[in-house]
Amino acid sequence: MQDASQILQPGRTGLRPPAQRRRRLPFLVLLAAISGVAMFVPAAVAANLDEHELGRVFFYTGLLSLIVTLFAWIATQTLRPAQRAATHLIGLLIAYLTLPALLALPLYQAIGNTQFFNVYMEMLSSLTTTGASFFEPSRLTEPMHLWRGMVAWLGGFLVWVTAIAVLAPMNLGGFEVTSEARLSDDGATSQIQAVRPQERMRRVAVKFAPIYLGLTVLIWIGLLLSGMLPLNAALHAMATLSTSGILGQDGLASGFASEAVIFVFFALAMTRRTYVTAQGEGLWDRLSRDRELWLALVVIVVLSALLFLRHWLAALDLTEPRSPEEALAAIWGAVFTIASFLTTTGFISDEWEAARAWSGLPTPGLLLMGLCMMGGGVATTAGGVKLMRVYALYKHGKREIEKLVHPNSVASAGRLGRRIRREGAYIAWIFFMLFALSLAACMTALALTGLDFESAMVLSVAALTTTGPLAEIAGTEVTRYVLLSDPAKLILAVAMVVGRLETLVLIALLNPGFWRA
Repeated sequence: MQDASQILQPGRTGLRPPAQRRRRLPFLVLLAAISGVAMFVPAAVAANLDEHELGRVFFYTGLLSLIVTLFAWIATQTLRPAQRAATHLIGLLIAYLTLPALLALPLYQAIGNTQFFNVYMEMLSSLTTTGASFFEPSRLTEPMHLWRGMVAWLGGFLVWVTAIAVLAPMNLGGFEVTSEARLSDDGATSQIQAVRPQERMRRVAVKFAPIYLGLTVLIWIGLLLSGMLPLNAALHAMATLSTSGILGQDGLASGFASEAVIFVFFALAMTRRTYVTAQGEGLWDRLSRDRELWLALVVIVVLSALLFLRHWLAALDLTEPRSPEEALAAIWGAVFTIASFLTTTGFISDEWEAARAWSGLPTPGLLLMGLCMMGGGVATTAGGVKLMRVYALYKHGKREIEKLVHPNSVASAGRLGRRIRREGAYIAWIFFMLFALSLAACMTALALTGLDFESAMVLSVAALTTTGPLAEIAGTEVTRYVLLSDPAKLILAVAMVVGRLETLVLIALLNPGFWRA
């Protein structure tokens, strides 16, 4: 006769505790349920704004999503939960490709006279926190813009959870630069195999959900105090924390106070040390020794000074002198805009536009593209190559130059410093080459659709770095998303998913060691 403890063990037939049965909810089904619940928020906002027909669309779609999710949950109760980390990466890839179809349903019904593929692209762009809009802003109402912002906000939280719960134990997503593990080791995934990714993701989500929500509310309150309307402040708060850059019809709110609040929270996309705590270590201690944050500050200060000199020297030829207040405003515009594109958010300061107006110089699109490719911090919502990889390449290059001058010198910085300069720089260079190959492939594919070289380059960088506003700001009329052909949009869809998951993660799925039990 079987023992009771054997009956309740996972993997055997028989009854199981309710907690284990709840954990059997598949990843995609869970995301669909969250999406259905989220649809009730724009439904309530639309009802409050007397847009009752739009509110009914969101409410009925959300209710239908929950009903379908319930049936899917019942149908998958007998499935064995996946224990391999690679399976969860495949699930995440499938979620990015299929979930936007569900998220697009209320928007497609509300807009009416458009192709479903355009709405699908809109939701895929939001879910990957790219922020590229395939509709004119005036065509969408405030509840629709709120839905776009909410999808991007939830997508940013998904990036947090996935990076900490799955990518970190697998030494991917930028963690491979400082990790002692090697990507070629067959046992590289032994840690995550032992802790069970599904359980780890649940614990990380429960732990970081209050932090993510609390930071959003904090930004919202700061923007309210700066004089912004509640709904507009909510859109700005979600766009800042998710680095999606998704705003309403009016764009970025003007005013130094609003921009200052947003600028402070850009630090969340520069380093994970702002919200990931360590045992016995304070916030200031973490930030003062953080390599990513210091590199970001150096980039912001140096490039802001160069851009200010660029505008100032161009303005010397003008007959009308400029006041010190205008000079300070131009410096602030450069600082804010550089920090925005470094975090792949894509906000443009009003003072940046003012400095361009009085200097007569165009937007340095190549500089903005370089900032987007450099990207933000590891395990943040920012895209790009990531600051830690750039730092590893910098330290390696610096050490090689030192060895040319002093061949017998011995470098300091301890074991971690040696790891970053050697294995970390090697892996960072591999990722940089994969990123360059992905960029070249995307540009070639876009060129085959009829786009010129410059337009293809801007769109490819915007998609692979998840910085959608880049194409509207640094591009031309050709790079407007609403004017692209369907094949070009399909190529951008693939590029956005690749840019969000990173090419190194996709390559890692081909490693046989990741699929071994």
